[in-house]
Amino acid sequence: MKIYLDNCCFNRPYDDQTQIRISLETQAKLYVQDLVKRKQIDLVTSYVLWFENSQNPYETKRTAIAEFIQRNSTEYIDIDKADAIKSKAEERLKI
Repeated sequence: MKIYLDNCCFNRPYDDQTQIRISLETQAKLYVQDLVKRKQIDLVTSYVLWFENSQNPYETKRTAIAEFIQRNSTEYIDIDKADAIKSKAEERLKI
């Protein structure tokens, strides 16, 4: 199975964990991250994710996220696929 985690997912563990919803979302994200590390699911990344992460003002968080993505992603979606992705999304919205 392939998954794509957006920038919010990667940053969730750094949010205020005193809120139960955030804490549960963090636990779920860390579980998925563990499955990725154990190669039970494939992590897909993209130019958008790399750009969004590069805008993170916190260097430690930015670096940790970049290192995880670099070490564990199995597929990269580059900007040259943008038109195909947009077309597929528009097609699904018509359903």
